[in-house]
Amino acid sequence: MALRSPIILLTHGASHITKMLRWVRRPLNMFSLCIVLTPFLICGCSHLHEGFEAKSSFTAANDYFTRGNYKASLDTYLQIIEKYPTAGDRVLFEMGIVYAYSGNEHKDYQKSLECFQKLIKSYPESEYRKDSELMAFNINNVIVKDITIAAQQAQIEALRKEAQNRGDGIIALQKQVDALVQEVTYKENENSKLKKDIFVMNQNETADMILIEKKERRLTLISHGKSLKTYKIALGGNPTGPKEMQGDNKTPEGTYVIDSRNRDSRYHLSLHISYPNEKDKKRAKQRGVSPGGDIMIHGIKNGFSWVGDLHSGVDWTKGCIAVTDEEIEEIYKLAPNGTIVEIRP
Repeated sequence: MALRSPIILLTHGASHITKMLRWVRRPLNMFSLCIVLTPFLICGCSHLHEGFEAKSSFTAANDYFTRGNYKASLDTYLQIIEKYPTAGDRVLFEMGIVYAYSGNEHKDYQKSLECFQKLIKSYPESEYRKDSELMAFNINNVIVKDITIAAQQAQIEALRKEAQNRGDGIIALQKQVDALVQEVTYKENENSKLKKDIFVMNQNETADMILIEKKERRLTLISHGKSLKTYKIALGGNPTGPKEMQGDNKTPEGTYVIDSRNRDSRYHLSLHISYPNEKDKKRAKQRGVSPGGDIMIHGIKNGFSWVGDLHSGVDWTKGCIAVTDEEIEEIYKLAPNGTIVEIRP
C-alpha cells in the first residue's frame, strides 16, 4: 500500500499509525523520528482550511510525496505559499513534516525546525501553532541527543584506537570504553523509552488513594500508606491554581473520589473524578459562574498511543490528568470506584 500524504497521515486514526512507524530510523535514532512523527493530542484533530483555489495545488504536493518525489513536493509547496499566502501556515507545517520524514533521503531536521519556527512566529493565531510548538520542541531534543550520542561514539572510537596503539594501559582504556558503551546504550534506550519506569507490580494489590501533585507533574498510587507506583502526568493547559469555572483549562485541587469509569473513552480508558465537590460549587456560586465538570484521569487520544511518554512534556488537557495508554490500563485495574483522589497544588 502506498504511503499517504503527511497531512492525511496526521489526521487519520490508528489504522495508519503502523505506516507512520515505518518512518523510524534504526536503532540509534529510533527515538528521534518517533518524535518527528508525533501528531498532536491537544483537543482532538486539527481541521484543515483549504481554499478551493489552493486545493488542487495541495493535492499535487501530496501526490508527489506519496510517489516519493519529495523535492517536487517541496517545490510545489513553495509555489503554493507564493500564490496563496493565506495558506502559508499549512504549507510550512506540511513542509516541516516532509523535511523530517525518514523516507526522504535528503531529510533535514534543521530545515524542518525552521519551518515550524517560522510558522510559530509568522502565524501566531494559526490552528497549527500548538502542534508546531510541540514539533519544534521535540525536534530540538532529537538534534541535541543525536549530537550527544554521535560525540560519545566518536570518543569510543578514539579510545579504541588509542587502546590498540598502546602497549600499556589497555585494560584501563577498555574499562573506559565499556563504561561509555553502557552510557550510549542507556541514552539510546532513553531516546526510545524516555526513561520509562520498569516496575513489576503486584496485580493482587489495589490502591485506596491516588495522590496527584500538580507542581511535580506526578501521580502516585497508594495502598495502606505505601506507594505502589508513580507516573509522570500532563495537566490542563492552564495548570496553576485550582479549577474555578468551566472553560478555564485548570486542573482542580482538593479531595475527590473515583465515581465512574469509561472503557469506551476517546482517550483509551478514563476514570471520572467527582469534581466539583461542595467547596468547588460554593466558590463558583459566589462568583456567579459554572464550576464545570468532566474531570478525568485518562490516556492518550485514540490512535496516538505510540506517542507514549512524550505527551507529558506539554500540559495539553482541558483540566484532566493524562498518562500513557499503558499507564491508564494499570491505574484502571488498580484503582476501583470509590478510591480517594487527593489533588495538591
